[in-house]
Formats: sequence, structure tokens, C-alpha cells
Amino acid sequence: MSDMSPDATYRVTADELRQFVERFERLDAEKKDIAEQQKEVMAEAKSRGYDTKVLRKVVSLRKRDKDDIAEEEAVLEMYKEALGM
Repeated sequence: MSDMSPDATYRVTADELRQFVERFERLDAEKKDIAEQQKEVMAEAKSRGYDTKVLRKVVSLRKRDKDDIAEEEAVLEMYKEALGM
């Protein structure tokens, strides 16, 4: 049988739970800070004359596999031709 009483076990569990919650909250705060910094970067790019909608698309494309991009672009061109665009 364990030397720890049920109350002691609960306290340890509560402390551990609190640590997880606090870690998550810190990460959430960091995520918000990063999102704000990203907005500032886009605002600066916009002030320099860049189209931020296109800039965000470029960032998105850079995350993807080149073959997937090429396939999507080929299908897009085929659809546009079919619609007379």
C-alpha cells in the first residue's frame, strides 16, 4: 500500500495539472505575440507597396511540395481554359 494519503495524491495531481495549464497558457501568450509580430511584418510590407494577399499566398506556397503545386496549377489552367478564362 502507498505511503501517500488520497489527499496527498490529489495535491500532486493538482500541482501537475496546474503546471500543464500554466505551460499551455504561456505558449498561448507567445503564440499571440508571434501573430502580432506577423501582422507588423505584413503592415511594413504593405507600407512598402507589396500586395499582402499575394505575399501570404507566396508564404503558403513555400510550405508546400513543388510537385503538388505544379499539379494544382495544371488543373487550375485546365479548368480556366474549359471556362474560357
